[in-house]
Amino acid sequence: MECLRLLQSLDLLGYAGVCVSAERSQLLQNSLLILQQENHFRKCYYWGRIDGIENDYYIAYGYEKDCLNGQVYFYSINCVDWFLMPKPNECGQFLAPLAINKFQGDTSIVTNVYKANPPFPANQDPKTVYKKGVIPRELKEEDRLSAIVELINTDAMVVPRGGWFKSPNGDIIENPGFEGLSQSECLYLKSFQHARLPQQKWNTNLLTRPDYNYSFDFLDTIDTDVPEGCWNLQFYLGGRLAVLCSLYWPGMAFYHKIDSPHYGSLYIGNGKKNMDVPFML
Repeated sequence: MECLRLLQSLDLLGYAGVCVSAERSQLLQNSLLILQQENHFRKCYYWGRIDGIENDYYIAYGYEKDCLNGQVYFYSINCVDWFLMPKPNECGQFLAPLAINKFQGDTSIVTNVYKANPPFPANQDPKTVYKKGVIPRELKEEDRLSAIVELINTDAMVVPRGGWFKSPNGDIIENPGFEGLSQSECLYLKSFQHARLPQQKWNTNLLTRPDYNYSFDFLDTIDTDVPEGCWNLQFYLGGRLAVLCSLYWPGMAFYHKIDSPHYGSLYIGNGKKNMDVPFML
């Protein structure tokens, strides 16, 4: 959610059970405005919070030009001092989904993922899963944090159709002419798109939408996510507020004020994916 609309957005997410104290929200807004000015970002956003044992990680990001490919992430434990988050590396991407222990709250801690929980059965060779030579075993919490943020973005970060616009030069920008989805459009999951680079072929949406527009429909829609029912869509304020929650990542909520350009996402959780979703539906 954009830092300039942080207080208003948190009030709307209160209908979905997301509660942030007034002192914390005001502190976040002020510090994110400073972060935006210091880094010369066009816009700055509060991504959410990952809970830890000793400290919680507050995540924010901003961009200068491209709102998708130009995102720069930061983390903080006190909502005042922000540190640049490293980009996910191969070791973190491989070990982060296998780690079962909670975040400690100290980015310098290094844990042995194999010692905490052997991730492979005794009859399975780990080299068949990790084909990069020497199999990594130790994972720094800072690398795990960046990998988990990337996983959540890939699976559960959402924008409404038309919210992002792909310009002719290839830059992805926020659509200045976006006026919001109508109430009838919000009833269908195909009106919501993954806020990540598309993983399907470019003509997939072209064959499924009669009103296809490549400048809007270059992203993958969430209606094809497996299994069917992994998204929970609810309406509040007499049908004027749509809230979309991911069952795979409990704590990730997307909101959209119908017939207005106001939308955003927020994650508050422990950074663990719910792998039991196929058995819960």
